[in-house]
Amino acid sequence: MTTRPALDPDEVRALLQRPDGPLTRVEVVASTGSTNADVVRDLRADPRSWPDRSLLVADHQVAGKGRRDRTWQTPAGAAVTCSFVVHLGMPSDRYGWLPLLAGLGAVRAVRATAGVAASLKWPNDVLVPASGDVEGWGSARKVGGVLCELVPLADGTVAAVVGIGLNVLQTADELPVPSAGSLALAGARHVDRLAVLVGLVEALEDVESRWDTSGGAVQESGLADEVASVLSTLGTGVAVDLPGGDVLEGVAVRLDDDGALVVRTAADDERRVLAGDVRHLRTLA
Repeated sequence: MTTRPALDPDEVRALLQRPDGPLTRVEVVASTGSTNADVVRDLRADPRSWPDRSLLVADHQVAGKGRRDRTWQTPAGAAVTCSFVVHLGMPSDRYGWLPLLAGLGAVRAVRATAGVAASLKWPNDVLVPASGDVEGWGSARKVGGVLCELVPLADGTVAAVVGIGLNVLQTADELPVPSAGSLALAGARHVDRLAVLVGLVEALEDVESRWDTSGGAVQESGLADEVASVLSTLGTGVAVDLPGGDVLEGVAVRLDDDGALVVRTAADDERRVLAGDVRHLRTLA
């Protein structure tokens, strides 16, 4: 069993918490089930517990949450697992961009700290290149994911809990499924979890500040174009497993104004996808 060094809570806090860092509160715990579950529970009990731009980091997350009640499991000391909290001040019809914007931040952090050509699979999977194909993923592997949860607060505002997990140091035998990967396996050299965490916070802070300043106007702020530029789903043949069991096949052609994926079918119809699991296809059936 591989033993890896733990994150130093004092070092993390010194780098990321004000007055020298960008965040209002930073907590690092040795182990927890899910950072998102912890923060959501705290916010419901006390809206002041996690102020705007605060962060909970788990050195080891043992029951991480994914979309559609899936789990996200990592060995101790191998991944970055955290929840970033922002209090939203824009119209609710703009909230749909949140997973995509968080994904943009994660992709930028991976590129900057690991030197790996990361991309985003709609709406919330961080991918890196790999050798060999896996059905539904092609020559890419998932190294990270985003889970956003909205918590209505007593004062009428809404807090967004943005959970992010990034596989950093895992070896091949530590990965749970063939479609998973890690930054180390993707060719990253001399990268550690602290550097990835700091890079992630810096990228998220930049993206969120621009989104907030623009009142959630992603087109006007340029963020919509920046998301599209890292989204490997666009221009790709896809099969989308929709809620309810139907499958939509076509080519992902663009993002709609609310962040929905627009798929053009073989009949030349355009369908909006607000929720679903996307599989990348090398060729269309």
